[in-house]
Parts: sequence; structure tokens; C-alpha cells
Amino acid sequence: MVKFIKAGKVVVILQGRYAGKKAVVVRNHDEGTKDRPYGYAVVAGVERSPLKVTKAMGKKKTAKRSKVKPFVKIINYNHMMPTRYGLELEQIKGTISADTFKEPTQRENSKKVIKKLFEERYQTGKNKWFFSKLRF
Repeated sequence: MVKFIKAGKVVVILQGRYAGKKAVVVRNHDEGTKDRPYGYAVVAGVERSPLKVTKAMGKKKTAKRSKVKPFVKIINYNHMMPTRYGLELEQIKGTISADTFKEPTQRENSKKVIKKLFEERYQTGKNKWFFSKLRF
């Protein structure tokens, strides 16, 4: 079987709390591990996407509406649908390690870093489609 879910691939989460949300694969494990004997991936995604901003809005309101709420999760390959899109994520790879999921404080710290990276990417206008809501 061809391994097509690689780091940087944008996926749509199909099951669970984040169903219907877009995420990007940070690290993939095709064979699984001893404690997770199935193929899975570590993903970072957008839980709450930024809201629409108009010219009439002030700086304070624009800043508030441009916020992104991220999530970091380990997801089974059966619960995600890959898209044709990719996202370069060199900075995100460094923030998430194997022990990030063992301690809740480390997960919170990695979420904060990812939030900064996602908001920075949104402000510059790169990958606007990644931050838009899925309409279906």
C-alpha cells in the first residue's frame, strides 16, 4: 500500500470532538507502536477559525476576530480524510515531541506556540483556505 499521509499533508478529521475540522499532519506512524498498534498521526489543527473582518472595524475588534484556537491530537488513520493540499510546517515539528502528550502542561505550551504560528500565518495571508470553515 502506498503511504500518502505524510508530514505536512492537510487532513479533515472525521470522528470525535474535532469532526469536520481541518488539521495538518505533524508526525506520522504508519506501523503504530506497542501501546498504539494501529497507524496513527500526530496532528495540529484549527478548532475555532478566525471570523470575518471588515474595513469599518477598529484595530481592537480586528485583533479579537483574527484569533485562532488550535488543537493538538493523536488520531487514527481511519478517522481522518487526506486532502490534496499540503502545508509547510518546519516550526511546528519542533514544538511537538513524543512526551508532549504525557503531561498536560506540555500540551498547553505546544498549543500556545502553534497558536502563535497559525495566527502569524493567517495575518500574512498564507493558506487562507486552511483557516476558513468547512462548508458542507
